[in-house]
Formats: sequence, C-alpha cells, structure tokens
Amino acid sequence: MTDPRLPVLAELEKKILWLASWTIHNANHLRGNEDGMKVGGHQASSASLATIMTALYMAALKPQDRVAVKPHASPIFHAINYLMGLQTREKLENFRGYKGAQSYPSRTKDIDDVDFSTGSVGLGVAQTLFSSLVQDYVKAHGWAAERPEGRMVALIGDAELDEGNIFEALMEGWKHGLRNTWWVIDYNRQSLDAVIREGLYDRFEQMFRNFGWDVVTLKYGSLQQAAFREPGGQRLKAWIDACPNQLYSALTFQGGTAWRRRLMDDLGDQGPVTQLIEARSDAELSRLMCNLGGHDLPSILEAFESIDHDRPVCFLAYTVKGFGLPLAGHKDNHAGLMTKEQMEGFRAANRIRPGHEWDLFEGLELPESQLRTFLAEVPFFARGRRRMSAATLPVPERLEAGIQPVMSTQMGFGKVLDEIAKRGGPLADRIVTTAPDVTVSTNLGPWVNRRGLFARASMADTFKDERIPSMQKWEFSPQGQHIELGIAEMNLFITLSALGLSHEIFGERLIPIGTLYDPFISRGLDALNYACYQDARFMVVATPSGVTLAPEGGAHQSIATPLIGMSQDGLCAFEPAFVDELAVMMRWSFAYMQRHGESEAQIMDPAETSWLRDETGGSVYLRLSTRQLEQPKREMTPELEKEIIDGAYWLRRPGPNASVVIAYSGAVAPEAIAAVGLLAEDRRDVGLLAITSADRLNAGWQAAERARQRGQHDATSHVERLLGPLSRDCGIVSVIDGHPATLAWLGSVHGHRQKALGVEHFGQTGTVADLYRHFGIDANAIVHAAQAAAPGRPVRHLKALP
Repeated sequence: MTDPRLPVLAELEKKILWLASWTIHNANHLRGNEDGMKVGGHQASSASLATIMTALYMAALKPQDRVAVKPHASPIFHAINYLMGLQTREKLENFRGYKGAQSYPSRTKDIDDVDFSTGSVGLGVAQTLFSSLVQDYVKAHGWAAERPEGRMVALIGDAELDEGNIFEALMEGWKHGLRNTWWVIDYNRQSLDAVIREGLYDRFEQMFRNFGWDVVTLKYGSLQQAAFREPGGQRLKAWIDACPNQLYSALTFQGGTAWRRRLMDDLGDQGPVTQLIEARSDAELSRLMCNLGGHDLPSILEAFESIDHDRPVCFLAYTVKGFGLPLAGHKDNHAGLMTKEQMEGFRAANRIRPGHEWDLFEGLELPESQLRTFLAEVPFFARGRRRMSAATLPVPERLEAGIQPVMSTQMGFGKVLDEIAKRGGPLADRIVTTAPDVTVSTNLGPWVNRRGLFARASMADTFKDERIPSMQKWEFSPQGQHIELGIAEMNLFITLSALGLSHEIFGERLIPIGTLYDPFISRGLDALNYACYQDARFMVVATPSGVTLAPEGGAHQSIATPLIGMSQDGLCAFEPAFVDELAVMMRWSFAYMQRHGESEAQIMDPAETSWLRDETGGSVYLRLSTRQLEQPKREMTPELEKEIIDGAYWLRRPGPNASVVIAYSGAVAPEAIAAVGLLAEDRRDVGLLAITSADRLNAGWQAAERARQRGQHDATSHVERLLGPLSRDCGIVSVIDGHPATLAWLGSVHGHRQKALGVEHFGQTGTVADLYRHFGIDANAIVHAAQAAAPGRPVRHLKALP
C-alpha cells in the first residue's frame, strides 16, 4: 500500500530545496557574488541531503530525538525551520551575514531549534554518540524518568569520515555499550577537492559492523528497483554496481544523452537491455540513473521506520551531490553557485513567481490547507522548541580542602572533591567526573573510591573479590559517578561537551569535571573549542602545569596552555599557587557553570566592578601543579576571595617608595617570594602580586578599555586599581611557568617598564630547580630582571645567570 504521506512529503521536499537554494542565491547576490564558483554557498552539499532531511524532520523524528546536521546542509535545516515558523525571513535573507542565519547550525547564534552546533567537521558526529551515553547516565541515575529516550542522530558527509576523532569515538561507544544512535552518511562520493576513492563503502560497512552497529544501505531508489525487475534489469544493476565514482558523477552532470550513449556502448545488446534503455526518454533515463536510495522518499521512510530496537544504526545513503540542481555531479560543485540564468530556470521549474520567493506554499500543487494541516501535526515539532532547562544546584558557602602545611594544588583538588563526596548533597550527587585513563594520576582516585565508576551494568572489582590489597576500588555500577575513558583527549572534551549540555538536552543538571595532563590539552583543542562554542558547561582540571614534571622532559611540559586559557572564548582560566585559593575558585566555578544570563543587557553589559560578564556563566579551566608548596596560614576574607576570583591580589602590598614589584602566577610562587626577600635587603617597599587568573585580569582590563572608548570614562578594571598607586618609574617583573606572553601585557596597563619571564622552549630533564634555573625563572633570574626593570642600587647576593 502506498504511504499516504508521500505526496505531501514530495511537495515539501521541493519547497525545502527551493527555499535553501534561494537563500544561498539571494545572499550571494546581495554581496556581489552573483555567478560562478564563489566562496561556499553549499548549494550542492545541501541538495544532496534534501530528501533525507525531509523524511527525518517531517516524518521519522520524535520530539525527544536530537540531531547534528551536516555543516554544509545548514540551508536545508534553516528552510525546514522556516516552514515550521522557527526561522525568520529576515534571518534567511541575511544568510551568512551579520546576525543572519549561520553558515553552519549554531546553538548560540541561530534562532532555529538547533540541537548540536556543527562546524568543524566530524565533531558534531561524535557529539551525538557521547550525548547518547549521557542519556544513559541520566536514565541510569533515575532522572528524567517521565521522558522517553530519544535517538541521537548525526547527518554526516562521507568525507567527514576522514576525521580521526570519529574513529576514536566509535571505539569509546563500543566500550560503553552505545545505544539509541543513528548516523546517516550522505554517500555522495565527492569531497571538497576530489571524488571519493573507490571501495570505501565496503570499508565503512565493515568498520561499523566491527563496532557492533547495524548497517542499512540505501543504494537503489524505487525507480531503479522497479527497473531491475524488468528484462535486462539485472545487467543494468551490475553496471551500476561496477561503475567508478568519477564516471557516475560525470554522467550525472552531463545528463540523459550522455547516460544513453554510455549505457548503449557498454550494455546495448539489441535485446532486453536495449529495450529497457530505449523505453525511456533522455529525461526519464537521467531520472532513473540518479534515483539513488538517498533521494527516494519511499525507500528512506521504510528504512527509518523499520528500526524497532535501540542498537546503533549506520545508514549508508547513496546520493548525488547537488541533486535536483544544474550543478549535480560536477566535481567542482562544492563551492559552486547557480548563475542567474540557472536560477531563473530553477525558478521556472518550481513555478515560483518573482516577488513570491519566500511564500511558504508558492508553486506547490497540493492545497494550502492540506499542507498546513500536515505541518501542524509533524511529530518532531509538535511541542514547539525543545530546548530544556534545569534548576540551579545549591553550592556550599565554603569548600573544605583539608589543607596541610605542605601540599600541591593537584593534591588539594583531590581533597576538595573527596570532602564533597563524603558530605554528599545535591551538588555531590550531580557531579560527574571523567578522565582519559589518568584518573589516579590526576587525584580523582578518592572521589572514585567514594562514588564509583559508571556503567549500565554492574561489574565487580576483581582485585577486591580476590582480596588483593589495592588503594583503588574499581566497582562499576549504574549509580557510579565517574566515566572512565581511553587515552584520547578528543573524546574527553566531546564527553564534557555532551555532559555540559545535559540541562538543555535532557532537562537534568550535571556538573561535569574532566581531568587530563596539562600538556595534552592541545591534543583535544579542536573539541575543546567546539564544546565552548556550544556553550557547554564543565570544569577541566589540567595538571601538572609547566615544566614541574621535570624528570619527564619535553613530552610532559606545557608552555602554551596559559595562552589557550586566555584566548579560548567561553572558558574561564585560573592558575592557583595555593590550595586555599583553589578551594575559592572551585566553589565559585560550581556556581558560574550554572549561570545563564537571560536578557540582552545581562549578556552585553559587564559588571562594573570587574568588567567581567559573569552573569552569562561558562566553563572553567584550572591549571594545577604537582609541585608541593608551603601553604600560607591566613584568614580567607570575603575581600580576598573576591580578588582571587577577579584575577589577582597583593600577597605583599607595595609601599609608597616601591621601585619594583614582582607579579607571579602558579607554581613559581616560592621563587617569587624568595626573590622579593632578596630584593628587600636593598630595595624598599617591594610588592608581590599574586595573579590567580591572567585570563580574567586581562579580560576585565580589555572590557574597561572598550567601555571608555564608548564614553564611560570612569570605567576602571581590577588590574588598573591594583597597579594604579605605583609610580610611573616602578618596574614590573612577571614570572610564570608557561609562556612569558601570558603576563607580558601588565606593563601596558599604566605604562610601566616590564620584564616578562617564562618558558619558551621544552625538552630538558632534571629537577624543578634545574629547569627553573635553566629557563631563567628561579629567584636569581627574577632578581636580575628586577635590576634591569628598575635600575638602582645593586642587589646583594645576585649570582651570574647560567
């Protein structure tokens, strides 16, 4: 029996393809890109997914499902949302323009109902896998019980499968028993620069089956399947199966005459095959040969709706890039735009009158009332916008850290989490930790011992059962709160991204904390950027920082990570020297990760005391150290807490005659303190500035400067107030176990002369003292820099630099 939805879906597919194509053409016309191969409008890439996305959004999906749309299919996505009233004509007319509809679907910039941002290819694909694991986590803990489980769906370009992070994610999915995940591969066999190599289909199919996925192949459409049943049809099918990708693409572009000539040359037999070919006009023959499974609504709907289980499924959908457009099949069509003449032909084919391009039902044959009734009942959009919210979790007034006389910030992090786990409560119950095989070495062990590891099925600790003594209790259960990952930092950050969106995807608040070695942030930097771009909320704890893991050499030394912390939008970076500072930072972070500025004023207007947009919230990066330092004995006053969060405080306030101040960050505190002691014998009123967040200190300064440029002349940032009392002749020496540029801007705040010390090279082994001396960040080097920044009376005890 024919599906009664097909006529309406076919009409909507035509309208969606028209709206997407017109959106691109109109936007490029406004910008002067009227003809030829201009900067990507994605017309061809969008067209290849029009049928699949029509079937998904208009029929197969339910409100609980979530979709990551192939980046270049954004015009199709926007067109669908425009039909459903979730996108505006103004945004589409300004596609790719300032505040217009985005080139790639964006959770933070688009007004459509975007589930997952997609941009950097491959990351949105993996996001759906980890989001499915998060759904399992939420459900296993008894939350969202009233909500049905949804499928996490990714629409993928075949060229995206070149991205290594997808294969890393597949492995992790297999280990965690992945469920409720669909990946639909747009197998158009064309990438940006080339036609896809032969034989990849078999590799893709075997790879997915090896990881426990079902594979559904959509190769032949209804017309082709019917033709195969005709006399000679099996020979045609064999020819299609054997045809090289490049030839198939070329013939598609050339059209019916080329198809006829080639098929007759290869198959003509003056018998059944010839009759099959000659029974069709050129247009009919072209339609038959381009009727691949990915463009056939009946085949697609049957495939989607036949899945009645929760196993992961890969749909390999054969498509033609640019299907339905004059660009179809051409290997250069990736950034191609239809010319004016081609667009007018496309307009005529769709029966669109000039001036009616944006009309919802222009050119369609079915009655408008029938179409409107269908759209009103589309299941996926039945509940309107599907972005959820969750209540804010209470955060204790103070976090205990069990501070010892001598300890490291990494040890302090473990102590803080252990105290939270021990005391329990709503915050403790919603914290979920994860690490790429470095759980113990980043001090998550105590937390895991108390809270357990997560798995959908319980697994006993064999060492415990065999009564073998061990510090670690590795028991897996559905109630566990630690997700153990393999050694792949990309997976870590995409996991944090998925966990950090749980409150909006599943309506349940989680507080994700991920740990890794500080040098290896760069391994997952693309995924970290992607997570922040989505506005996911998480805490990443990286240790050891700098060169403090001195005997390990360059492979475990981090130089650029403080600059990453400063430059990554959506990520607030701290680097404490002492554990009491860390406890303040963590408490503030747990609240900051849950904030969401609701109004435009909150988002755009910073707080005038710090000039930081803390109302909007964000994610947090803590750069910690394994270096054990003597801990200060002091009262943590509200004033000190605020200065720690704002980015800096005076550990030793400079006097009125200060000729030099030392500004340090993180693990080099002992060297800075020692240098001040040496200087104090010969220089008066030396100041010592503890910088707890170069990121926030700099951000406040930049924001205040922008405010002054806009007429708010009294705007003053925290760093300007700190350095304001210094005389213009006072020198500044900054020092960090990281790149010196992290703090090298301090002298620009009020025009002070500055010497910036830090680490610019890696590869040396030795003790911390050896390496600090080698890189010129020990006490002696700091004093030398002070002498240069503020010439004056020679400093005693000064040694020659090595």
